Amino acid sequence: MTAIRDRQSDPDAEDATVPWDERLVVGERRGLPWWAAVLVGFGLAVLGAIIDEKTKGSLDFIFKAGYFVGAVLAVGAVQRRALFGPMVQPPLVLAVTVPGVVLLTGGSSSGNDTLSKLLNIGTPLINGFPTMAITTGVTLLFGFFRIFRERDPDAAVKLKDGKPPRGREDGDEPPARPRTRPPGSGRPASAGQAPPPAGARRPPRDRD
Repeated sequence: MTAIRDRQSDPDAEDATVPWDERLVVGERRGLPWWAAVLVGFGLAVLGAIIDEKTKGSLDFIFKAGYFVGAVLAVGAVQRRALFGPMVQPPLVLAVTVPGVVLLTGGSSSGNDTLSKLLNIGTPLINGFPTMAITTGVTLLFGFFRIFRERDPDAAVKLKDGKPPRGREDGDEPPARPRTRPPGSGRPASAGQAPPPAGARRPPRDRD
């Protein structure tokens, strides 16, 4: 009960512990799941298409603006680990929104035959292709930017902790250095023979 009261009294406590791959593009708050971000893109595109069909009888600036803003907003608001869906959604949004809105609103033509319906659907799709291409390119660039910028901040620390330096671990003493003979000592004395004192001359060797 105490923990629940602490969370209710401090609404930012949960946001401070959001994992890095669940955040949106700015700040440390939790982003939207992939399906919610896709719905944002669909919703703004459908809203713009309905407004254009009702006011102008064709898909024009309002639809294109809602389509573009919805796609970019979806990529920015989605969680880092769920970027794939919003990144590739613009062609799907156009392919579903345009025929659906045109058929529901009756289109811009007065004909009810199959050819008229195909023309009413095909014309906005063809006219919207440049907008779709630009929107897809922007969302892909935005998504790749997030992929390369938002990485695991603890990855470098894990690498260092997992591979300590060779020959040295926590609590180990440094390896002992090999002993070196003092200068001028020459070759070691043979067994049972004491080394000559310092400054004494060596006896001459017998010549055969």
